[in-house]
Amino acid sequence: MPGTPTLRTPFLIVNPKAYLGGAETLQLALLTEELAAHYDIDVIFTAQHAYLVEVAKHTTRLLITAQHMDAITPGRGMGHTLPEALVEAGAKAVVLNHAEFPLTLAQLDATMRRAEEVGMATIVCADTERQCRAVAQLGPTVMICEPTASIGTGTMDAGDYIERTTRAVKEVDPSILVIQAAGVTTGADITRVLRLGADGSGGTSGIVAAPDWRVVLVDMLSALAAFRDAPTH
Repeated sequence: MPGTPTLRTPFLIVNPKAYLGGAETLQLALLTEELAAHYDIDVIFTAQHAYLVEVAKHTTRLLITAQHMDAITPGRGMGHTLPEALVEAGAKAVVLNHAEFPLTLAQLDATMRRAEEVGMATIVCADTERQCRAVAQLGPTVMICEPTASIGTGTMDAGDYIERTTRAVKEVDPSILVIQAAGVTTGADITRVLRLGADGSGGTSGIVAAPDWRVVLVDMLSALAAFRDAPTH
């Protein structure tokens, strides 16, 4: 997608959602930045809109990502999130259609087109295999395939969901990067999803609820680096 940032695979997504305040979000971002540099791994880092400026100001390696935006243009739109405002705040990408903020197909399509207009990468969520295939037709930069029932549980899908949904996206467009992260909490989990075809992984509660963020991030990033550096990869 012209004008949007590129990601090297395999990569990590750190998605604090609304768990952390501004100071904690910046603390996590700085730690992630330090470790991303050490392992030379690209990282998508989301933040609440109010914290984007500070996170972007103090980091250079992270793909700073908004957690949502609206398909409005400059002008009327009280209370809605303007894409141009997010770009000015430092966001290079946006997550759309998360299970906690679902969009209709028409809303999703319109919002993705606005993201393209302002040069933002689109990271779009979908649940079932059929939904993943349908959303892939819209041409997102990255897709997060995740069964809603597994989000925040710390338990990964034990069946063939990861393989099926990754394949569904790649059959539509092999250039779309796929994140499989639902229920992921450890480096071993990340190794599993990468072996099953995903381009990246990461998490929310598995990171922010851990007693030591560094331990979890080191575990995850070292797994990504080991997979990247393996002779068979």
